[in-house]
Amino acid sequence: MNEIFSKIKYGLIVSCQAEEGDPFNSPESILLFAKAAVLGGALGIRSRGFENTKLICDSINVPVIGLTKSYFEDGYVRITGSFKEVEEIVASGCQIIAIDGTFRLRENLSGPDFISEVKKRFGVLIMADIAEFSEAEACFNAGADCISTTLSGYTPNTLNVNKHLPDYDLLSKCLKLDAPIIAEGRINSPDFAAEMIKRGAYAVVVGTAITRPRVVTGWFVDKIKEILT
Repeated sequence: MNEIFSKIKYGLIVSCQAEEGDPFNSPESILLFAKAAVLGGALGIRSRGFENTKLICDSINVPVIGLTKSYFEDGYVRITGSFKEVEEIVASGCQIIAIDGTFRLRENLSGPDFISEVKKRFGVLIMADIAEFSEAEACFNAGADCISTTLSGYTPNTLNVNKHLPDYDLLSKCLKLDAPIIAEGRINSPDFAAEMIKRGAYAVVVGTAITRPRVVTGWFVDKIKEILT
């Protein structure tokens, strides 16, 4: 565990994912994003789905965080939400598994209880994706190896967070735990990434601002439209 986490300490992890309908939504394109990220200095990659993750694991030499993505009944995103999905993503060869650590139920278990059971069954390194400090604390006590602020702003209980800034407050609270705290979510500028490290983040995950040119293009287009209306 120490060897894996030492490789990403104080570094950038690039989340290489694409949504359905995106022209980059293929394993080959996702791999190119991952390779470009590593060439640029990224110390780790976060990847969704067995095929994408296995191809990345087979092709690059930095730690890979694997996950699957589905949805809860209320339509909100769920990260690696079943034992079958865990088994699938473990088979990709990734070094760390990202799991939804919120209190919402999956497999009739809350996130922390699910993480505890995954630890027993698979013995893998787990990144708990959380939205609130109470979830982070419970996941840490359940055996999660690191905590990520990934889901702040993306769960029913956290819709009121500032959508234009990273959740600095959540990071500060999570730093009370004796575990690597990974900052993720709305870190869409180098200044935000540096500020997260300055405030104590173990590492920083950036996705959209690097690997979703369609979305980033929209940011520029929308800003231009603002001044024309």
